[in-house]
This record gives sequence, structure tokens and C-alpha cells, in this order.
Amino acid sequence: ELSEKKERGVVVLGCGAYCIGSSVEFDWCAVSAVRQLRRDGFKSIIINYNPETVSTDYDESDRLYFEEMSLERVLDIYEREGAAGVVVSVGGQIPNNLAGPLAASGAHILGTAARDIERAEDRRQFSNMLDTLGLKQPAWSVLKSKDEAVEFSNDVGFPVLVRPSFVLSGAAMRVASDESQLRNFLGLAADVADDKPVVVTKFILGAKEIEFDGVASGGKILNYAIGEHLENAGVHSGDATVILPAQKLYVGTIRQIKKYASAIAGALNITGPFNIQFMATGNDVMVIECNLRSSRTFPFVSKTLHANFISLATKAMCGLPVTPYNISLLDIDYVCVKAPMFSFTRLRGADPTLGVEMSSTGEVACFGDDAHEAFLQSLLATGFKLPKANSSVLLSIASDPFREEFAESAVILSKLGFKLLGTPGTVKYFKEKYQLDMKVVTKPVDAEDEGDCPKTGAPSALAEIKEGDVELVINISEGTTRKDEITSGYLIRRAAVDFGISLVTNIKCAAWLVKSMEHGFHNFKAKSISEFYSLHKY
Repeated sequence: ELSEKKERGVVVLGCGAYCIGSSVEFDWCAVSAVRQLRRDGFKSIIINYNPETVSTDYDESDRLYFEEMSLERVLDIYEREGAAGVVVSVGGQIPNNLAGPLAASGAHILGTAARDIERAEDRRQFSNMLDTLGLKQPAWSVLKSKDEAVEFSNDVGFPVLVRPSFVLSGAAMRVASDESQLRNFLGLAADVADDKPVVVTKFILGAKEIEFDGVASGGKILNYAIGEHLENAGVHSGDATVILPAQKLYVGTIRQIKKYASAIAGALNITGPFNIQFMATGNDVMVIECNLRSSRTFPFVSKTLHANFISLATKAMCGLPVTPYNISLLDIDYVCVKAPMFSFTRLRGADPTLGVEMSSTGEVACFGDDAHEAFLQSLLATGFKLPKANSSVLLSIASDPFREEFAESAVILSKLGFKLLGTPGTVKYFKEKYQLDMKVVTKPVDAEDEGDCPKTGAPSALAEIKEGDVELVINISEGTTRKDEITSGYLIRRAAVDFGISLVTNIKCAAWLVKSMEHGFHNFKAKSISEFYSLHKY
């Protein structure tokens, strides 16, 4: 039967058109699957219609169909080829959403069953399953009407997160801070989700987000990797800075994550790649979501650990004997950090802030002997420019808790010889509490507000950015979502992007940047990847 399967071949669905959220990471997964199929003697058939991909190179597969990824077209090819099965879990959300319709039409889905994929993608079914398993998750409710959603949100307290089902890159996902925002976002989510459930969940402020990428066979986990987001929960995983192996998780937290992941893998009978996102406050772990497909961090994980997770998943999905890689995350003597890249300079008027809906258009990853070294190198690899000695750094930090968190970094910047500028509230806080010598700049009222303040004579922040020697802007805005109105913070951020000045909008990233500069990690000597791999102890 296996020899017949190999002869009939396996159809692999590619990633389709590149867009924010679906890019070359998924093409890497599709290519890795196809190459493993060929190594194992299977006839490989790829369906993809994007000429920019490696999977559409004529020599990557035995058969290439340059066709749209619709149900009708995939079924036509599946029937014409007489294929033994279809792999839907390596091309991102487009092929994943076809699993149900393909299975209903008689196609054989390789790996996790279509009904289990639906149980993970459908927010209501997944949340019910977590409750049945006794796994913690933020308080949730399925939207039946806007009034019910408002009532639920008032009960659990704002902010809340609006989450449509069956979407990639957090499409129409929003954090609502009050009732009017909630009603507005519910309408948007209902449009995107079509007839699929929209769930409203309590948004946990200040939680750490954790990525669990794994490969399972028959509901048993073969290999896994646990990475932590540098930014707190609330930044989409595609926009987050991810550190692997995780550096600052309690042993109890890791143990709980593994226990939760095993329970979910068993309940969904997972065979193939999967990704679970968790959030942790202290040792308290909660499940955010589970994707029964490869995630955009699979190439990052595979290259960091020097073990191709997709190759292993492909063998499992084809029913071949599988031997897990010998990976001990505690024995890895280096760190890899993935940093996002953005195209805000090309998107005129876009607000360069991060939220729960993805906006990055690329990513880079760098190795280092230390997490701060890897972080700074990945940041520099994105094109980020460090401020030159004795230049100015503009600080605009919205709230006292954030100012307190950044206080040590502000003192370090001053000691490193940078001239500090700040908006009135920020300057007042650091002068009174830390006696820092800072120059006051006024918040702009509109895009033309470049004159000095008539009362104090303080220059405008926009004038300093455009004409002064500011080389780094750290702007931490308050609140959990973007404001519709044009705020002074937006004007400062936009001016920094438009004038090519380095901008940091996340408090955790800002603190790590300063700490890395203090350690002098920008004066690094590049090493080859093989030098880091030789540090493996296994």
C-alpha cells in the first residue's frame, strides 16, 4: 500500500499570493515538505500560483500546477492525478481553510483530520474544548448581538479583544478600550468573519506571550520549541521580537506550557505541524489560540535548533516511521532573536505602531552568545540605525508606569553622553525623580506645528526631528489600541519615519536597546552559523 501511495503521489498546497501575514516563511515550509516527500520516494505535486516562490521552480517538484487555490481547482487536480492525499498544513491559512471543504468532497487530508482543524480554528469550539479539558484561558463569550458583547465586556471589564475565526495575521482583530470602540470593531469583525463565530475575550494587560511550535504524530508530541515574545501580549506574533530558546520563563511556567500543549495535541489528535500561543502572568499560564498548521516561526525554529521541523512533520503526515530529533533546549549555548521589518516609510500616513493586527512585511533573525547581543544584531539587520555619540534622543512616554520602567534606561542614555529631549510630562517626571538634565520640546498639535511655544519658548518636537540632531525617537503611547483621531504621538512617530530617524514604540524593546548599547554589543564580530551549531552539546 505504501508503494502505491508513493506512486500516486501527494498534493502539497502552497501559500498563494504574498501579503502581510502570508509570505516566504510558508513557502519555506511548502518547499521543505516537497523535498522530504521526494527524499522518501513520493511523487510530489505542488499547487501554487505565485511566481515569486521557490515552490514554483520547475525542478522543486515532480508536478507543478500553476493554478488558483480554490476548492474546484484543487479537486480537479487531485482527481486528475489520482493522488493519495493532500497536505494543507504547510502553506498558511489559505490551504488550511480548504481542509473542511476538501474532506467533504472526498479528498484524503494527510495529517490532522479536517474536523479537528475546524475545532481549533472555530473560536467557540476551541474555547469549549479548553473548558472541557480544564485548561485556563481568558474569559470569553461568543458574539450573538452587540448589546450582549457590551454586557459581557462590562462584566469582565475593559479592555477586551475582538477575535474573528478562520483568519490569518489577526485580520480585524482589535483591542477595545470602551463601548464605542467595541461596537465599531464588532461590525468590522463580523464583515471579515462572514458566517464564522466572532469571540470577545478579556484582554490581559502586562502578560508575557509565549510561542509553542511543535510536531506531533497521533496526538503525541515528537519535538517542540518554546520561544518568548520580548513585547508584552497585545503585539501580533508576526510583529513581535521572538527570543529562542526562551530566556526569562520560570521552570514552573515551562512545565505548565508543556502539560497544556500535550493535552491539546491529544484532544485534537494532531499529526503534523502545529503552533500554540500562550500568555503568562507570573506562573499563571493561559491559552490564546492553536493553529493546526505550520506557523511563520517554523523556519526560525528549525534554523535555530538545526532541525527541520517540517521534514519531521511530513514523514508523520505520510504515515512513515518517525524518530524525534535529539533536542535539549537547556543545552543550547547560544540565543537566536527574530526581529520584524516594516514598510512604514512606503505607506504614506500609516501610524507606525504595533497592535494585535499584523503589519510587518518581513523579518530577520540573528544568532548571539547572549540574548542582548542577538537582539541588537537582529535590530541592526532590519536597517535600524543606532544614534551616533553625543547626538540627541527624544523621549515621549505617555504614562508614569512606563516612565518608571524606562527610568534606568534613561539614566544609562545620559551616562552614555546622549543629549536627552522630552515632551513636558516626560521631562517633568525624569527631572523630579532622577534629576536628569533634559530639554523640553512641545507636543505638536498638527502637522504644521513647528514653531516655538509662545509661553515657554520651548521648541516643537517636530522642529527638532526635522532640523535638529535627533537620531533616536522613543515614543511609548498610552492605551491598548490605535486612536482614530490624529494625536501628537502619531505626528511625532510619523515625522520620525518620514525623516529616516530610528523609532522605537515598545517599552520592552526600548529598554533592551539601551541595555545592549551599554554593553557595547554593536561592536561585534560576525560569526558563521556553523560556529554556533558547533556549540550544541548533543
